[in-house]
Amino acid sequence: MDTFTVIADPNRRRIIELLAAHGPLSATEISSHFEVSPQAISQHLKALREANVVSMEKKAQLRIYHLNPAAIQEVEEWARSYRQMWSDRFEALDRLLQRRKAQQSKTQTEGNDQS
Repeated sequence: MDTFTVIADPNRRRIIELLAAHGPLSATEISSHFEVSPQAISQHLKALREANVVSMEKKAQLRIYHLNPAAIQEVEEWARSYRQMWSDRFEALDRLLQRRKAQQSKTQTEGNDQS
């Protein structure tokens, strides 16, 4: 699975948010934030690991999960490109509306002068 497919799931996005907010967490700590079973969270963590969104290290019996910033950066760069595209389009629309508004104002002023 690729990064975008993996983060399409709301539970996985919530796991990412937890790791971003709290730093490395154990699987048990992550599971405590969900109403689904620990086994379900384990499957979500596995999918996140396979997509390289998180990494896992073993400390004794604990499995500690870390967020992989490079994977998140890929999503951020993709979103940034769309944000720039929409920003450019809205700026062009704003310029068009300003020109039309100026034309209407000019037309109204000329109409008043002829009265």
